[in-house]
Amino acid sequence: MNNFREQLADLVDQIRSLREIIITNIVLIGQTPAPTFREKKRSKLFMERLAEFQVDEITTDGYRNPIGIIRGTDASKPPIFVLAHMDTFYEKVHPLNYMIKADTITGAGLLDNSVGVGVMTSLPAIFKKLELKFESDIVLAGTIQSIGKGNLRGVRHLLKTWPTPIRGGVCIEGIELGRLNYYSDGMIRGEIGCIISDESKRLSEYTPNAIIIINEVINKILNLKLSQRPRSRIVIGRINGGANHGRLAPEANLGFEIRSDSYRVVKDLFAEIRDIVEGIGHRYEAEINLKTISNLKAARLKHNHPLVKEAAAVLNALGIKPVTKPTESALSIFLSRKIPAVTLGVTHGENRYKDNATMEIEPMYKGIAQIIGVLKAIDSGVCDEQ
Repeated sequence: MNNFREQLADLVDQIRSLREIIITNIVLIGQTPAPTFREKKRSKLFMERLAEFQVDEITTDGYRNPIGIIRGTDASKPPIFVLAHMDTFYEKVHPLNYMIKADTITGAGLLDNSVGVGVMTSLPAIFKKLELKFESDIVLAGTIQSIGKGNLRGVRHLLKTWPTPIRGGVCIEGIELGRLNYYSDGMIRGEIGCIISDESKRLSEYTPNAIIIINEVINKILNLKLSQRPRSRIVIGRINGGANHGRLAPEANLGFEIRSDSYRVVKDLFAEIRDIVEGIGHRYEAEINLKTISNLKAARLKHNHPLVKEAAAVLNALGIKPVTKPTESALSIFLSRKIPAVTLGVTHGENRYKDNATMEIEPMYKGIAQIIGVLKAIDSGVCDEQ
């Protein structure tokens, strides 16, 4: 494996020679809208592109996750998964227009996760160009229903129903190049909604304001005591409500996320927020509801796991400084099923959730080389003795 790491820097130029194919795949994928629960068109395009690259097998699982399989040289070896989620935060369903410049690509949904899917789509052509062979089958899996209310249903079903053991996995995200995720926090993502009904207006001495009530909820949440060990935090991520400047808001909504090393702590904090919501609802005689959008249990590889150490060595060999932090992504589903896996970022970018999301093209070639290096590490057996 050390010999292959030494070759990685030389592979970057060969990967760069496929610039046109890689960018074409990113743009074609990105300009095909794929809001969560509506990924069908992008999934179809993904499979069509894999067919053009003559992947050995193209199929879908029982949940309609699109899959391409590149056969390995040793049928006795379990497969290695490469995974990227198909859906994006961008909700519009009409075709999108991407702008390609010499050094950048810009477009809605690009960084989360059209870059990841586009690069994964290009891997068969890249493997052929580099004359790469693997002992294991390489399973290219585009998972649907990952983001937000999708709650990673696609990858949960894929891994739960896969008929054989899985040797290891690499999850691809568009940004940030250098990320090396090998553990996931426990998490509950929730929404709190407040509606001022006609009955509430009649019962109250003063007409309630949904925004003020939600603000009261926020103040109570901010007063909760958060433990430092296990580490925990509550993120207030979004708030909206009201109709215009001069009318009391009849509705308001709050989105939040609880994270901790311990899923027990996450559940305890969620129970405290439920008590807050119920108490304020009674106080203001308003309809306040709390619902769970998504949840994950904490899972991790040890920092000295051979896959983590080898992945860090691959990044260092390419001159990339590894950055480790928790991630709330498909990685946690691999780890919860005792499948060694890491998450890697492809390139650098900005404006991740905006219409003008922009990626840098040049760093992408090293980003692809690192994926190949980690796949080779798994194929060499770094996960086999665990």
